[in-house]
Amino acid sequence: MITIIAGTNRKDSMTLRVANLYYKILSEKTNNVQLLSLEDKDILTRNDVMKEIEENYLIPSEKFVFIIPEYNGSFPGILKLLLDNSDIKKAWWHKKAMMTGVSDGRAGNLRGMEHLTNILHYVKVHVLYNKLPISRINEEMDKDGNLLIPATRQVIEQQIDEFLNF
Repeated sequence: MITIIAGTNRKDSMTLRVANLYYKILSEKTNNVQLLSLEDKDILTRNDVMKEIEENYLIPSEKFVFIIPEYNGSFPGILKLLLDNSDIKKAWWHKKAMMTGVSDGRAGNLRGMEHLTNILHYVKVHVLYNKLPISRINEEMDKDGNLLIPATRQVIEQQIDEFLNF
């Protein structure tokens, strides 16, 4: 199972639009993919909602796709809470991950992807070397989730193919 995690709880986010695009592309290549949106999820503590996410999304997955927006030079706290409030051994140990950074700025959340990489390595997750920064997301994608620049789809497809073989 591959789980795509839209790494923000912000409503109507570009992150979720990008995650939906990844879901669509991955679904064309495998039927073993699901999408976890953190929007409207109460995961501030290890509560019933968090346990349900863990049981349905985290533990059954062997691979994760993190779509992470830039929040103050890093990644959203809600994503850190997802990691912190889960059973680390069951949810994360010895699994694989891929990352895509989303930003309206120039760096595509490179710094946030590196922060998350360090944390994932700490919880024994193997991270694909090809971390894709998508900069100036408002120029790359429209409000309906359609890519505006064909070359971006090509690099996403390449990243996904590498991840499927990872």
